[in-house]
Amino acid sequence: LFRGLDTSVEFKGGVVYQFAAPGVTSTQVSSTVTAAGGGTNLIVQQIDGNTKWQVQTPVLTVATQFKVENQIAARFGDARNAVSFTSIGPSWGSQISQKALEALIAFLIVIVAYLTVAFEWRMATAALVALLHDIVITIGIYALTGFEVSPATVIGLLTILGYSLYDTVVVFDKVRENTAGVLATRRTSYSEAANLALNQTLVRSINTSLIALLPVVSILAVSVFLLGNGELKDLSLVLFVGMASGTYSSICIATPVLADLKERQPEYKQLRKQIAQRAGSAKRKSKVTVGAAATDEILEVDGSGGSADVIDEAAAPDNDEAGVSVAAARPTGASPTSRVASGPRQQPRRPGSSQRRPSGKKKRR
Repeated sequence: LFRGLDTSVEFKGGVVYQFAAPGVTSTQVSSTVTAAGGGTNLIVQQIDGNTKWQVQTPVLTVATQFKVENQIAARFGDARNAVSFTSIGPSWGSQISQKALEALIAFLIVIVAYLTVAFEWRMATAALVALLHDIVITIGIYALTGFEVSPATVIGLLTILGYSLYDTVVVFDKVRENTAGVLATRRTSYSEAANLALNQTLVRSINTSLIALLPVVSILAVSVFLLGNGELKDLSLVLFVGMASGTYSSICIATPVLADLKERQPEYKQLRKQIAQRAGSAKRKSKVTVGAAATDEILEVDGSGGSADVIDEAAAPDNDEAGVSVAAARPTGASPTSRVASGPRQQPRRPGSSQRRPSGKKKRR
């Protein structure tokens, strides 16, 4: 928004001079062209492996164009026919800009129409948001770094938008497969199913992008370090930036936007509420079960810290043959309704048959 883009001569018009002048500096080239009437707003670059120079000037008159050509030839000792220049008028440059913008808008319209027919309008909207993200990131990097925008850059931009869309369609196809029966089964929400689809295609997306970036990086390195500035550098640079941002947008922007749009529908909103209520009731039931199990396992503990058996007072023997007093066996602070024995459980002695009968007589058959 603040720096703007440095467009090439094809977009804004001007004159481009090319000549061979080894052993000179860019300052010498700029001062020579400016002194001949070429203006001060110049773009000076080395091309063809740093053996030639390319100077881009604003729009000049025909007389000034030839004057600059003669001055370059006289200053750097080249013959007049060794200096070549190309003049592009401002009207032709504006037409190129308009055609590039029309191509971009037509591309977006066709993509949205295709995704609406093949999937649904919410997926088309999410894909369009991801594509806009790629455009903003790519153009923003060009604006911050000051790289020149040429027709090759526009071609590369349309290419990386198609590549980003391919990655997004792969993810969306898996999302559609995983979310086909969420309303029927009512086990998972749309966001959970979409998140599963994203995890299933994550490794594939990353690996595909890395493999595609390797040749682009190679082309970019060759064009910058061996061939110098040119159309090949402009094309490979926009491909590298766009592919990296396209991979990020397909994973981190397109699917979350789609899930947010789907969760706004009443049926998916109700499904999410039911799943949350079901999870809350299951959690409460689990707490109750754990609490009941813990209550059943509570044991009385004697004074020494060891476990002891609880003996009902009604089942305790009343005679002195037990050897110890039940009252004495009760630990300090124990309840009078329970008796604790530190050893094995003291079972009451079963009385004989004669003792069970009040008269003590034998039963007649």
